[in-house]
Amino acid sequence: MRMAATKDPRPCSIADTLALVGEKYSLLVLREVCLGNGRFDQLVRNIGAPRDVLSTRLRRLVDAGILTKHVYSERPRRYEYRPTPAGLDLEPVLMTLKEWGDRHLHRNTGLPMVVEHNCGHELVPVVTCRACGDPVRHEDLTAHPQAPGWTLRGPVHP
Repeated sequence: MRMAATKDPRPCSIADTLALVGEKYSLLVLREVCLGNGRFDQLVRNIGAPRDVLSTRLRRLVDAGILTKHVYSERPRRYEYRPTPAGLDLEPVLMTLKEWGDRHLHRNTGLPMVVEHNCGHELVPVVTCRACGDPVRHEDLTAHPQAPGWTLRGPVHP
């Protein structure tokens, strides 16, 4: 039996976050800005996004409070982008995505980039529980929906 799509999908912080940073090129913009490449021409070169699309993504990330815009040249007026504290909070997400890609997409082809931690070793991020410090594993997780009218299986009244 096939279920009909609902017009009101599950309330979810993942969906809300992806609405901001899930558009094509948005996380790559954040990657470049975190690497210190915040000027428009650097972003175009390093990401490969069309200029009009990149302009739209940058405007959206600035409006969302993920990036700030700073003037670096008055004539002509040019800007560079820098991460805000909210943008820097997404950097561990980028590192976790990078680790997944290293492990599942590039394990036999060589790593495109290595990120070194200030301890001198290659960064291999691990998500841990803040309370006990144990690594997060699927089998140790239990979700508890908090949105009214929702259970783990879906809406109470479909």
